Amino acid sequence: MIRCQSQERPYRTIFTNGTFSGACDAPPDKGGEGDGFRPHELLEAALGSCLAMTLSMYARHHRLPLEEVTVSVTLERPEAGTSVFACDIRLTGDLSETARARLLRAARACPVRKTLAGQLVVVEKD
Repeated sequence: MIRCQSQERPYRTIFTNGTFSGACDAPPDKGGEGDGFRPHELLEAALGSCLAMTLSMYARHHRLPLEEVTVSVTLERPEAGTSVFACDIRLTGDLSETARARLLRAARACPVRKTLAGQLVVVEKD
């Protein structure tokens, strides 16, 4: 569970899982101070981090010589109701083309990717 709490400054919000904390804020052009991640950046980070972890786990399990994974994610919203996560995955290591293809196929098993690709329902609790 993540707990989010607004701060005295407009829009700044602290979030924590009880062990680690971070901050969100709106950019200055939206009335915030830009003192933290924007909420959509956290969605991008969740997907990119999960992709990197999934690929690292897959490579370790299959003993592939993957040295590093770098994932860049950009959330694009080309029209109302459509969200596109554009992911650029860079693999470093002495990998054959077959190993690279296996890794990129394994990226489809990323749990956050599966969550975002499914039907989403948001429920407010009292």
